[in-house]
Amino acid sequence: MPDRLTALDLTFLKAESPATPMHVGTVDIFEPPVHGDEGFDYENLVALIRDRIAFVPRYRQRVQQVPGRFAGPVWVDDEEFDITFHVRRSALPRPGTHAQLLELVARIMSRRLDRARPLWEMYLVEGLQGDRFAIIAKSHQALVDGNSTVDIGQVVLDATAQPNETPTDTWQPQHPPSALELLAGVFADATRNPSAFLELARAEMTSLTGSSSVREVIGDVVGSLVAQRHAQESSLHVKTSGQRRFTTVQTDLEDYRTIRAAHGGTVNDVVLAVVAGAFRAWMMTRGEGVGPTRSVRAVVPVSIRDDEDEEPTSLGSRVIASSVNLPVGENSPVMRLHQISYQTKVHKDTGRAVSARSLVGIAGFAPTTLHALAARVATTTVRPIDDVVITNVPGPQFPLYAQGARMLASYPVVPLMPGQGLSVGVTSYDGKVYYGLNADRTAMPDLAVFAQCLTDALDELLETTRGSRNRAPRGRKKLRSPQKNAQAKKAGP
Repeated sequence: MPDRLTALDLTFLKAESPATPMHVGTVDIFEPPVHGDEGFDYENLVALIRDRIAFVPRYRQRVQQVPGRFAGPVWVDDEEFDITFHVRRSALPRPGTHAQLLELVARIMSRRLDRARPLWEMYLVEGLQGDRFAIIAKSHQALVDGNSTVDIGQVVLDATAQPNETPTDTWQPQHPPSALELLAGVFADATRNPSAFLELARAEMTSLTGSSSVREVIGDVVGSLVAQRHAQESSLHVKTSGQRRFTTVQTDLEDYRTIRAAHGGTVNDVVLAVVAGAFRAWMMTRGEGVGPTRSVRAVVPVSIRDDEDEEPTSLGSRVIASSVNLPVGENSPVMRLHQISYQTKVHKDTGRAVSARSLVGIAGFAPTTLHALAARVATTTVRPIDDVVITNVPGPQFPLYAQGARMLASYPVVPLMPGQGLSVGVTSYDGKVYYGLNADRTAMPDLAVFAQCLTDALDELLETTRGSRNRAPRGRKKLRSPQKNAQAKKAGP
Protein backbone atom coordinates (compact mmCIF):
# COMPACT_ATOMS: atom_id res chain seq x y z
CA MET A 1 0.00 0.00 0.00
CA PRO A 2 1.17 3.57 -0.65
CA ASP A 3 2.44 5.71 2.20
CA ARG A 4 -0.18 7.73 4.01
CA LEU A 5 0.34 11.39 4.83
CA THR A 6 0.92 11.93 8.52
CA ALA A 7 -1.26 14.12 10.70
CA LEU A 8 1.55 16.68 10.59
CA ASP A 9 1.56 16.65 6.78
CA LEU A 10 -2.18 17.27 6.82
CA THR A 11 -1.61 20.25 9.09
CA PHE A 12 0.47 21.95 6.41
CA LEU A 13 -2.13 21.28 3.73
CA LYS A 14 -4.85 22.64 6.00
CA ALA A 15 -2.83 25.71 7.01
CA GLU A 16 -2.21 26.74 3.42
CA SER A 17 -4.24 29.60 1.98
CA PRO A 18 -3.80 32.15 -0.81
CA ALA A 19 -2.25 34.47 1.80
CA THR A 20 0.05 31.84 3.34
CA PRO A 21 1.60 29.41 0.82
CA MET A 22 3.23 26.56 2.73
CA HIS A 23 6.38 26.01 0.70
CA VAL A 24 10.05 26.51 1.54
CA GLY A 25 12.47 27.83 -1.04
CA THR A 26 16.10 28.48 -1.84
CA VAL A 27 17.80 30.91 -4.20
CA ASP A 28 21.21 29.64 -5.33
CA ILE A 29 23.49 31.74 -7.53
CA PHE A 30 26.13 30.07 -9.74
CA GLU A 31 28.97 30.99 -12.03
CA PRO A 32 29.24 29.04 -15.31
CA PRO A 33 31.51 25.98 -15.49
CA VAL A 34 35.13 26.85 -16.22
CA HIS A 35 36.17 23.65 -18.01
CA GLY A 36 36.17 23.77 -21.81
CA ASP A 37 33.53 25.69 -23.73
CA GLU A 38 30.66 24.02 -21.94
CA GLY A 39 28.06 26.14 -20.21
CA PHE A 40 25.01 25.48 -18.09
CA ASP A 41 21.58 25.77 -19.65
CA TYR A 42 18.04 24.53 -19.18
CA GLU A 43 18.80 21.16 -20.77
CA ASN A 44 21.66 20.68 -18.28
CA LEU A 45 19.36 21.36 -15.34
CA VAL A 46 16.65 19.01 -16.62
CA ALA A 47 19.23 16.29 -17.18
CA LEU A 48 20.66 16.84 -13.68
CA ILE A 49 17.24 16.58 -12.02
CA ARG A 50 16.37 13.54 -14.13
CA ASP A 51 19.57 11.82 -12.97
CA ARG A 52 19.15 12.67 -9.27
CA ILE A 53 15.39 12.54 -8.72
CA ALA A 54 15.60 8.80 -8.06
CA PHE A 55 17.15 9.70 -4.70
CA VAL A 56 13.96 11.55 -3.73
CA PRO A 57 11.13 9.36 -5.09
CA ARG A 58 8.46 11.45 -3.36
CA TYR A 59 9.21 14.22 -5.85
CA ARG A 60 7.42 12.07 -8.45
CA GLN A 61 4.37 11.46 -6.26
CA ARG A 62 1.18 13.41 -5.76
CA VAL A 63 -1.48 13.52 -3.04
CA GLN A 64 -4.46 11.16 -3.52
CA GLN A 65 -7.57 11.60 -1.37
CA VAL A 66 -9.37 8.62 0.15
CA PRO A 67 -13.05 8.22 -0.86
CA GLY A 68 -15.23 9.86 1.75
CA ARG A 69 -12.18 11.59 3.22
CA PHE A 70 -12.65 9.84 6.56
CA ALA A 71 -8.96 8.97 6.57
CA GLY A 72 -5.82 10.79 5.55
CA PRO A 73 -4.77 10.92 1.86
CA VAL A 74 -1.88 8.87 0.49
CA TRP A 75 1.16 9.46 -1.72
CA VAL A 76 0.80 7.85 -5.15
CA ASP A 77 3.03 7.89 -8.23
CA ASP A 78 2.11 10.54 -10.74
CA GLU A 79 1.45 8.53 -13.90
CA GLU A 80 1.61 11.72 -15.97
CA PHE A 81 4.79 13.01 -14.33
CA ASP A 82 6.39 15.61 -16.59
CA ILE A 83 9.75 16.83 -15.40
CA THR A 84 9.58 19.86 -17.70
CA PHE A 85 6.44 21.02 -15.86
CA HIS A 86 8.37 21.18 -12.60
CA VAL A 87 11.74 22.35 -13.97
CA ARG A 88 11.10 25.68 -15.66
CA ARG A 89 13.08 28.31 -17.48
CA SER A 90 13.15 32.05 -16.94
CA ALA A 91 15.49 34.90 -17.82
CA LEU A 92 16.26 38.47 -16.87
CA PRO A 93 16.94 41.19 -19.46
CA ARG A 94 20.74 41.20 -19.77
CA PRO A 95 22.57 42.26 -17.77
CA GLY A 96 20.15 41.14 -15.08
CA THR A 97 20.62 42.90 -11.76
CA HIS A 98 20.32 41.35 -8.30
CA ALA A 99 17.29 43.56 -7.65
CA GLN A 100 15.53 42.11 -10.70
CA LEU A 101 16.30 38.60 -9.49
CA LEU A 102 14.80 39.38 -6.08
CA GLU A 103 11.62 40.69 -7.69
CA LEU A 104 11.30 37.47 -9.67
CA VAL A 105 11.84 35.39 -6.52
CA ALA A 106 9.09 37.30 -4.73
CA ARG A 107 6.61 36.63 -7.52
CA ILE A 108 7.48 32.93 -7.75
CA MET A 109 7.22 32.45 -3.98
CA SER A 110 3.84 34.18 -3.89
CA ARG A 111 2.23 31.45 -6.01
CA ARG A 112 0.92 28.25 -4.45
CA LEU A 113 1.91 24.86 -5.82
CA ASP A 114 -0.50 22.77 -7.89
CA ARG A 115 -1.89 20.07 -5.57
CA ALA A 116 -2.86 17.88 -8.51
CA ARG A 117 0.87 17.33 -9.19
CA PRO A 118 4.01 16.63 -7.15
CA LEU A 119 4.43 19.55 -4.79
CA TRP A 120 7.62 21.21 -6.04
CA GLU A 121 9.03 23.51 -8.71
CA MET A 122 12.48 24.62 -9.82
CA TYR A 123 13.43 27.56 -12.04
CA LEU A 124 16.60 28.22 -14.01
CA VAL A 125 17.08 31.99 -14.22
CA GLU A 126 19.50 33.09 -16.93
CA GLY A 127 20.90 36.51 -17.80
CA LEU A 128 22.43 37.58 -14.49
CA GLN A 129 25.35 39.97 -14.52
CA GLY A 130 28.75 38.37 -15.09
CA ASP A 131 27.27 35.44 -17.06
CA ARG A 132 25.93 34.02 -13.82
CA PHE A 133 22.66 32.16 -13.39
CA ALA A 134 20.36 31.32 -10.50
CA ILE A 135 18.31 28.29 -9.51
CA ILE A 136 15.13 29.01 -7.56
CA ALA A 137 13.56 25.97 -5.90
CA LYS A 138 10.47 25.56 -3.77
CA SER A 139 9.03 22.46 -2.08
CA HIS A 140 5.85 22.10 -0.06
CA GLN A 141 6.27 21.57 3.66
CA ALA A 142 4.19 18.39 3.45
CA LEU A 143 6.76 16.97 1.04
CA VAL A 144 10.01 17.16 3.03
CA ASP A 145 9.95 15.27 6.33
CA GLY A 146 13.65 14.51 6.72
CA ASN A 147 12.99 10.78 7.06
CA SER A 148 11.66 9.31 3.84
CA THR A 149 12.22 12.53 1.89
CA VAL A 150 14.92 15.18 1.91
CA ASP A 151 14.85 18.37 -0.12
CA ILE A 152 15.88 17.94 -3.74
CA GLY A 153 18.52 20.65 -3.25
CA GLN A 154 20.40 18.20 -1.04
CA VAL A 155 21.00 15.72 -3.87
CA VAL A 156 21.72 17.89 -6.91
CA LEU A 157 24.93 19.49 -5.59
CA ASP A 158 28.38 17.89 -5.55
CA ALA A 159 31.50 18.63 -3.50
CA THR A 160 33.67 18.76 -6.62
CA ALA A 161 33.35 20.21 -10.11
CA GLN A 162 33.26 16.65 -11.43
CA PRO A 163 29.66 15.41 -11.09
CA ASN A 164 29.11 12.22 -9.17
CA GLU A 165 28.08 9.19 -11.16
CA THR A 166 24.51 8.09 -10.60
CA PRO A 167 22.89 4.72 -11.30
CA THR A 168 20.56 4.32 -14.25
CA ASP A 169 17.03 5.35 -13.33
CA THR A 170 14.56 2.58 -14.18
CA TRP A 171 11.55 4.19 -12.49
CA GLN A 172 8.13 3.26 -13.81
CA PRO A 173 5.04 4.75 -12.15
CA GLN A 174 2.80 2.34 -10.33
CA HIS A 175 -0.88 2.50 -11.12
CA PRO A 176 -2.73 4.48 -8.43
CA PRO A 177 -4.83 2.30 -6.12
CA SER A 178 -8.51 1.96 -6.82
CA ALA A 179 -11.16 3.28 -4.47
CA LEU A 180 -11.62 -0.22 -3.06
CA GLU A 181 -7.88 -0.61 -2.48
CA LEU A 182 -7.73 2.76 -0.76
CA LEU A 183 -10.56 1.76 1.59
CA ALA A 184 -8.90 -1.58 2.28
CA GLY A 185 -5.71 0.27 3.17
CA VAL A 186 -7.64 2.42 5.64
CA PHE A 187 -8.91 -0.64 7.51
CA ALA A 188 -5.46 -2.23 7.42
CA ASP A 189 -3.87 0.88 8.92
CA ALA A 190 -6.58 1.09 11.57
CA THR A 191 -5.84 -2.49 12.59
CA ARG A 192 -2.05 -2.08 12.71
CA ASN A 193 -1.99 1.28 14.51
CA PRO A 194 -5.38 2.36 15.90
CA SER A 195 -4.07 5.46 17.71
CA ALA A 196 -2.35 6.82 14.61
CA PHE A 197 -5.46 6.11 12.54
CA LEU A 198 -7.68 8.02 15.00
CA GLU A 199 -5.26 10.95 14.95
CA LEU A 200 -5.33 11.02 11.16
CA ALA A 201 -9.11 10.71 11.05
CA ARG A 202 -9.45 13.55 13.55
CA ALA A 203 -7.08 15.74 11.54
CA GLU A 204 -8.98 15.01 8.33
CA MET A 205 -12.37 15.73 9.92
CA THR A 206 -11.05 18.96 11.42
CA SER A 207 -9.81 20.08 8.01
CA LEU A 208 -13.27 19.41 6.56
CA THR A 209 -15.46 20.87 9.31
CA GLY A 210 -13.12 23.35 10.95
CA SER A 211 -14.37 22.10 14.33
CA SER A 212 -12.18 21.90 17.42
CA SER A 213 -12.57 20.85 21.02
CA VAL A 214 -13.97 23.27 23.59
CA ARG A 215 -10.54 23.44 25.23
CA GLU A 216 -8.91 24.38 21.93
CA VAL A 217 -11.57 27.03 21.24
CA ILE A 218 -11.05 28.61 24.67
CA GLY A 219 -7.29 28.53 24.14
CA ASP A 220 -7.67 30.19 20.75
CA VAL A 221 -9.86 32.94 22.21
CA VAL A 222 -7.45 33.68 25.05
CA GLY A 223 -4.49 33.52 22.69
CA SER A 224 -6.12 35.90 20.21
CA LEU A 225 -6.84 38.44 22.95
CA VAL A 226 -3.24 38.35 24.16
CA ALA A 227 -1.99 38.47 20.58
CA GLN A 228 -4.23 41.44 19.78
CA ARG A 229 -2.72 43.42 22.63
CA HIS A 230 0.79 42.38 21.63
CA ALA A 231 0.16 43.18 17.96
CA GLN A 232 -0.81 46.75 18.83
CA GLU A 233 2.78 47.26 19.99
CA SER A 234 4.49 45.74 16.94
CA SER A 235 4.35 46.33 13.21
CA LEU A 236 5.52 42.74 12.69
CA HIS A 237 1.94 41.56 13.18
CA VAL A 238 0.00 42.21 10.01
CA LYS A 239 -2.91 41.00 7.94
CA THR A 240 -0.92 38.76 5.62
CA SER A 241 -1.59 39.30 1.93
CA GLY A 242 -0.87 36.89 -0.90
CA GLN A 243 2.09 38.83 -2.27
CA ARG A 244 5.69 38.73 -1.09
CA ARG A 245 8.76 40.93 -1.04
CA PHE A 246 12.19 39.27 -0.87
CA THR A 247 15.67 40.60 -0.33
CA THR A 248 19.07 39.27 0.71
CA VAL A 249 22.10 40.21 2.78
CA GLN A 250 25.59 38.71 2.40
CA THR A 251 28.11 38.94 5.25
CA ASP A 252 31.44 37.36 6.23
CA LEU A 253 31.46 34.37 8.58
CA GLU A 254 34.82 35.49 10.00
CA ASP A 255 33.14 38.61 11.42
CA TYR A 256 30.81 36.46 13.51
CA ARG A 257 33.72 34.36 14.72
CA THR A 258 35.58 37.52 15.71
CA ILE A 259 32.60 38.68 17.79
CA ARG A 260 32.18 35.24 19.34
CA ALA A 261 35.87 35.11 20.30
CA ALA A 262 35.64 38.54 21.95
CA HIS A 263 32.33 38.16 23.80
CA GLY A 264 31.58 34.43 24.07
CA GLY A 265 28.50 32.52 23.00
CA THR A 266 28.14 30.82 19.64
CA VAL A 267 27.95 31.97 16.06
CA ASN A 268 24.20 31.36 16.26
CA ASP A 269 24.00 33.69 19.28
CA VAL A 270 25.84 36.36 17.30
CA VAL A 271 23.43 35.94 14.37
CA LEU A 272 20.46 36.40 16.71
CA ALA A 273 22.13 39.44 18.29
CA VAL A 274 22.62 40.94 14.82
CA VAL A 275 18.95 40.33 14.02
CA ALA A 276 17.96 41.88 17.37
CA GLY A 277 20.06 44.97 16.62
CA ALA A 278 18.47 45.20 13.17
CA PHE A 279 14.96 45.04 14.63
CA ARG A 280 15.84 47.79 17.11
CA ALA A 281 17.16 50.13 14.43
CA TRP A 282 14.34 49.30 12.00
CA MET A 283 11.66 49.96 14.62
CA MET A 284 13.27 53.31 15.39
CA THR A 285 13.08 54.28 11.70
CA ARG A 286 9.36 53.55 11.93
CA GLY A 287 8.94 55.67 15.04
CA GLU A 288 8.09 52.69 17.25
CA GLY A 289 8.94 52.75 20.91
CA VAL A 290 11.94 50.65 21.95
CA GLY A 291 11.84 51.07 25.71
CA PRO A 292 14.10 49.03 28.01
CA THR A 293 11.62 46.15 28.31
CA ARG A 294 10.79 45.92 24.61
CA SER A 295 11.52 42.54 22.98
CA VAL A 296 10.74 40.62 19.82
CA ARG A 297 9.52 37.06 20.35
CA ALA A 298 11.32 34.81 17.87
CA VAL A 299 10.65 31.15 17.13
CA VAL A 300 14.09 29.69 16.52
CA PRO A 301 14.04 25.98 15.57
CA VAL A 302 17.15 24.19 16.83
CA SER A 303 18.68 20.79 16.12
CA ILE A 304 18.91 18.04 18.72
CA ARG A 305 20.32 14.54 18.91
CA ASP A 306 18.38 11.51 19.97
CA ASP A 307 19.20 10.32 23.46
CA GLU A 308 20.62 7.07 22.20
CA ASP A 309 22.75 8.65 19.49
CA GLU A 310 26.06 10.44 19.89
CA GLU A 311 25.91 12.16 16.53
CA PRO A 312 23.02 12.82 14.11
CA THR A 313 22.79 10.35 11.25
CA SER A 314 19.38 11.38 9.90
CA LEU A 315 17.29 14.51 10.00
CA GLY A 316 13.74 13.37 10.64
CA SER A 317 13.04 14.27 14.27
CA ARG A 318 16.21 16.25 14.92
CA VAL A 319 14.61 19.70 14.98
CA ILE A 320 12.54 21.20 17.80
CA ALA A 321 11.13 24.65 18.42
CA SER A 322 12.81 27.10 20.77
CA SER A 323 11.67 30.60 21.70
CA VAL A 324 14.06 33.49 22.18
CA ASN A 325 13.14 36.99 23.30
CA LEU A 326 15.31 39.34 21.26
CA PRO A 327 16.06 42.28 23.61
CA VAL A 328 15.51 45.14 21.18
CA GLY A 329 15.02 47.53 24.10
CA GLU A 330 18.63 47.05 25.18
CA ASN A 331 20.86 49.85 23.93
CA SER A 332 24.19 48.01 24.24
CA PRO A 333 24.93 45.50 21.43
CA VAL A 334 27.17 43.48 23.75
CA MET A 335 24.46 43.23 26.40
CA ARG A 336 21.99 42.10 23.72
CA LEU A 337 24.41 39.31 22.78
CA HIS A 338 24.91 38.28 26.43
CA GLN A 339 21.16 38.20 27.08
CA ILE A 340 20.58 36.04 24.01
CA SER A 341 23.46 33.70 24.93
CA TYR A 342 21.93 33.26 28.39
CA GLN A 343 18.61 32.20 26.85
CA THR A 344 20.10 29.78 24.34
CA LYS A 345 22.39 28.26 27.00
CA VAL A 346 19.34 26.55 28.47
CA HIS A 347 19.10 24.40 25.35
CA LYS A 348 22.83 23.69 25.31
CA ASP A 349 22.73 22.60 28.95
CA THR A 350 20.24 19.83 28.14
CA GLY A 351 23.09 17.90 26.52
CA ARG A 352 21.02 17.29 23.40
CA ALA A 353 22.26 20.22 21.34
CA VAL A 354 23.94 19.39 18.06
CA SER A 355 27.04 21.36 17.16
CA ALA A 356 27.37 23.14 13.84
CA ARG A 357 30.31 20.90 13.01
CA SER A 358 28.15 17.78 13.46
CA LEU A 359 25.37 19.17 11.28
CA VAL A 360 27.78 20.08 8.49
CA GLY A 361 29.06 16.52 8.59
CA ILE A 362 25.70 15.12 7.49
CA ALA A 363 26.02 13.80 3.94
CA GLY A 364 24.87 16.19 1.22
CA PHE A 365 23.96 19.85 1.37
CA ALA A 366 21.86 19.48 4.52
CA PRO A 367 20.88 23.18 4.90
CA THR A 368 18.12 22.91 2.30
CA THR A 369 16.49 20.06 4.19
CA LEU A 370 17.14 21.56 7.62
CA HIS A 371 15.47 24.82 6.63
CA ALA A 372 12.45 22.82 5.45
CA LEU A 373 12.33 20.89 8.74
CA ALA A 374 12.75 24.09 10.74
CA ALA A 375 9.84 25.66 8.86
CA ARG A 376 7.73 22.55 9.57
CA VAL A 377 8.42 22.87 13.27
CA ALA A 378 7.75 26.60 13.29
CA THR A 379 4.44 26.21 11.46
CA THR A 380 3.08 23.81 14.07
CA THR A 381 4.40 25.60 17.15
CA VAL A 382 4.19 29.32 16.38
CA ARG A 383 1.74 31.16 18.65
CA PRO A 384 -0.22 34.35 18.04
CA ILE A 385 2.14 36.27 20.34
CA ASP A 386 5.25 35.17 18.40
CA ASP A 387 6.64 37.89 16.16
CA VAL A 388 9.02 36.22 13.72
CA VAL A 389 10.51 32.89 12.65
CA ILE A 390 14.30 32.71 12.32
CA THR A 391 15.97 29.61 10.87
CA ASN A 392 19.76 29.50 11.03
CA VAL A 393 21.44 26.49 9.43
CA PRO A 394 25.21 25.95 9.09
CA GLY A 395 26.44 24.78 5.72
CA PRO A 396 29.72 23.43 4.34
CA GLN A 397 32.67 25.80 4.30
CA PHE A 398 33.86 24.71 0.87
CA PRO A 399 32.47 25.25 -2.64
CA LEU A 400 29.65 23.11 -4.03
CA TYR A 401 28.85 22.52 -7.70
CA ALA A 402 25.96 21.70 -10.00
CA GLN A 403 27.21 19.97 -13.13
CA GLY A 404 30.54 21.75 -12.76
CA ALA A 405 29.01 25.18 -12.10
CA ARG A 406 30.23 26.61 -8.78
CA MET A 407 27.60 27.83 -6.34
CA LEU A 408 28.48 31.35 -5.22
CA ALA A 409 25.64 32.04 -2.80
CA SER A 410 22.65 30.30 -1.23
CA TYR A 411 19.72 32.23 0.26
CA PRO A 412 16.86 30.45 2.09
CA VAL A 413 13.22 31.50 1.68
CA VAL A 414 11.23 30.68 4.81
CA PRO A 415 7.42 30.89 4.51
CA LEU A 416 5.42 33.46 6.43
CA MET A 417 3.21 32.33 9.26
CA PRO A 418 -0.38 33.68 9.34
CA GLY A 419 -0.42 37.20 10.71
CA GLN A 420 3.34 37.68 10.52
CA GLY A 421 5.02 40.15 8.20
CA LEU A 422 8.57 38.81 8.08
CA SER A 423 10.57 35.57 8.25
CA VAL A 424 14.36 35.35 8.39
CA GLY A 425 16.38 32.48 6.95
CA VAL A 426 20.14 32.28 7.49
CA THR A 427 22.67 29.92 5.88
CA SER A 428 26.45 29.92 6.29
CA TYR A 429 28.36 28.59 3.29
CA ASP A 430 31.94 28.79 2.03
CA GLY A 431 33.05 31.57 4.38
CA LYS A 432 29.90 33.69 4.07
CA VAL A 433 26.65 34.11 5.99
CA TYR A 434 23.61 34.59 3.75
CA TYR A 435 20.32 36.10 4.95
CA GLY A 436 17.08 35.53 3.06
CA LEU A 437 14.35 37.98 4.13
CA ASN A 438 10.84 36.99 3.10
CA ALA A 439 8.20 39.61 3.85
CA ASP A 440 4.62 40.56 3.14
CA ARG A 441 4.73 42.94 0.22
CA THR A 442 2.08 45.32 1.54
CA ALA A 443 3.11 45.34 5.18
CA MET A 444 6.86 45.80 4.66
CA PRO A 445 7.59 48.24 1.82
CA ASP A 446 10.74 49.18 3.76
CA LEU A 447 12.29 45.68 3.70
CA ALA A 448 15.45 47.15 2.16
CA VAL A 449 15.78 49.36 5.25
CA PHE A 450 15.70 46.28 7.49
CA ALA A 451 18.35 44.65 5.30
CA GLN A 452 20.62 47.68 5.77
CA CYS A 453 19.94 47.55 9.51
CA LEU A 454 21.30 43.99 9.55
CA THR A 455 24.60 45.15 8.06
CA ASP A 456 24.75 48.09 10.46
CA ALA A 457 24.03 45.85 13.46
CA LEU A 458 26.90 43.56 12.50
CA ASP A 459 29.21 46.57 12.15
CA GLU A 460 28.08 47.80 15.55
CA LEU A 461 29.04 44.50 17.18
CA LEU A 462 32.34 44.39 15.33
CA GLU A 463 33.24 47.83 16.66
CA THR A 464 33.04 46.42 20.18
CA THR A 465 35.79 43.88 19.52
CA ARG A 466 39.49 44.53 19.89
CA GLY A 467 40.18 43.56 16.29
CA SER A 468 37.70 46.07 14.86
CA ARG A 469 39.66 48.93 16.45
CA ASN A 470 42.72 47.93 14.47
CA ARG A 471 41.20 47.09 11.12
CA ALA A 472 38.05 47.69 9.13
CA PRO A 473 35.67 44.76 8.53
CA ARG A 474 36.26 43.28 5.11
CA GLY A 475 34.20 44.94 2.41
CA ARG A 476 33.24 47.89 4.64
CA LYS A 477 34.90 51.18 5.50
CA LYS A 478 36.31 51.54 8.97
CA LEU A 479 34.17 53.80 11.13
CA ARG A 480 35.99 56.83 12.54
CA SER A 481 35.22 58.93 15.55
CA PRO A 482 34.56 62.66 15.00
CA GLN A 483 37.97 63.44 16.57
CA LYS A 484 39.82 61.17 14.12
CA ASN A 485 37.88 62.65 11.22
CA ALA A 486 39.01 66.14 12.29
CA GLN A 487 42.62 64.98 12.55
CA ALA A 488 42.45 63.42 9.10
CA LYS A 489 41.17 66.66 7.59
CA LYS A 490 44.04 68.61 9.15
CA ALA A 491 46.60 66.10 7.87
CA GLY A 492 45.30 66.46 4.31
CA PRO A 493 45.22 63.74 1.57
